[in-house]
Amino acid sequence: MNLPENGKLLRIFIGEDDRWKHQPLYEALVLKAREEGLAGATVLRGPMGFGRASRLHTAKILRLSEDLPVVIEIVDETEKINKFLACLQEMIQGGLVTLEDVKVIHYRSPQTTP
Repeated sequence: MNLPENGKLLRIFIGEDDRWKHQPLYEALVLKAREEGLAGATVLRGPMGFGRASRLHTAKILRLSEDLPVVIEIVDETEKINKFLACLQEMIQGGLVTLEDVKVIHYRSPQTTP
């Protein structure tokens, strides 16, 4: 798969405890992105953060939070990202979704040697 040099970066900010049909939402989103043929997705777990409600989520020992911040990043061509946005409307109840232009410098699988 080749990506055009100019693409889109979709970032989805949710909580680790968010669910979609009895499954972690971040997992459901990555599987849906794969099903839709997107170039790739990465889930990043944050040690600390807060959102619209200003409730602090942290991994500090004195204030354990099981609902840590999670960011899903997906980069692909504009048309595929726009199509995927329709899926998000149904799946995401709360959180933040951002979209920005990116310049793809390098996208390829590592070469395997026999």
